[in-house]
This record gives sequence, structure tokens and C-alpha cells, in this order.
Amino acid sequence: MENSHLKDHPTYDYEKAALNSGFSCVCGIDEAGRGPLAGPVFAAAVVLPLDCEIEGLNDSKKLTEKKREELFDVIIEKAVAYSVASASEKEIDDINILKATFLAMNRAYEGLSVKPDMALVDGNKEPGLPCAQETVVKGDAKSMSIAAASILAKVSRDRYMLEMAKLYPEYQFEKHKGYGTKLHYEMINEHGISEIHRLTFLKKMH
Repeated sequence: MENSHLKDHPTYDYEKAALNSGFSCVCGIDEAGRGPLAGPVFAAAVVLPLDCEIEGLNDSKKLTEKKREELFDVIIEKAVAYSVASASEKEIDDINILKATFLAMNRAYEGLSVKPDMALVDGNKEPGLPCAQETVVKGDAKSMSIAAASILAKVSRDRYMLEMAKLYPEYQFEKHKGYGTKLHYEMINEHGISEIHRLTFLKKMH
């Protein structure tokens, strides 16, 4: 049972290791919306008080929408600092999705009222932050700070896409949030490409 030591929920182990090695303030950073055909990519940065218990906090993809909404308010209330930022669909088309994701992550970091000297970043690529950074694959299931950031980014993006659904009702963004579902492709075929679609994601369709 070599995996028995793996926990099935995030902990503060990564944050504690960073603090034990001499860093004074650690944030978690994650993104939401790299895959969709429409809308911006969002990122969030969160500094949590160490050992702050947030019941039910986990990788945002494992939670219901209702649970994410509840946790969003708890995280904002308990965080030492938090920041949510985005990079637009135009920026995604101009510089590519990976660079746009890093841009959003840097904006989220810059928006923090407290400046961490260490960032734990979900994934396997460093976004070039102006501080020490450590990438954590599946970090939103391992680190409390990253899990918190994943929820802030996801909920913020979903709320944004619900606003877009009011502006562009014909695409039914409230149902798919811009992801490439069968319904979404049908709506694009019927109504064409909107101002908030990512042209580089729809090369075959325009």
C-alpha cells in the first residue's frame, strides 16, 4: 500500500514546507477556463492563515456548483489576502492560451494586498511570477491554498459567463459556460461566432 500516505483532500503540507525553508508568506494560485471556446481565462491567488479549517474545501472540479458558491464566501472571509484576475479572449488569441493563463496568474498575484515571497502554482509550468514559485501537479487536490484559489477562479469565471449569457442569450452560455459541448457547437453553427469567442479555438469554423 505505497499510496496509503496520500491524503484524499488538500492539506497545508506544502505551505508548511515553504515556511520551514525560510519563506515568510505563501500563496496558492490556480486558473479556470483554459479549455472553453469562449470567454476569458481566470486566475486567483489566495493567502490563507496556516491551519485555517475550511470544511469541504477540495479541488473545485470535485464539488457541486452550490458547494463552490458557499465555499467562495468562506474563503473570502477567512483569507489573509485574495485576488482574482483574468486575461481576455482577445489576449488569448493574441498570445496563446498558455501565455494568457500566465498573464492572468501574474495579474492575480499583483492584485494581492499582501505580497507573498513564495507561490504554490497548480500545474507543471511556472508562470514567471516575481517571487519564488513551486509548481504542484494536481495542486488543487493537495494544497489548501491552491484549492482555495481554484474555487475563487472557477466561481468568478462561472459568474462572468452567466453575465455573458444575458448579453448573448442565443448561445446559452448559462448551460455550458463556454465549454465545447454539443449544444455550444450547435449554437455557433446556428448563430456564428460572437465577440467573446476565442477565434484561435475555432479555426475550422471561421
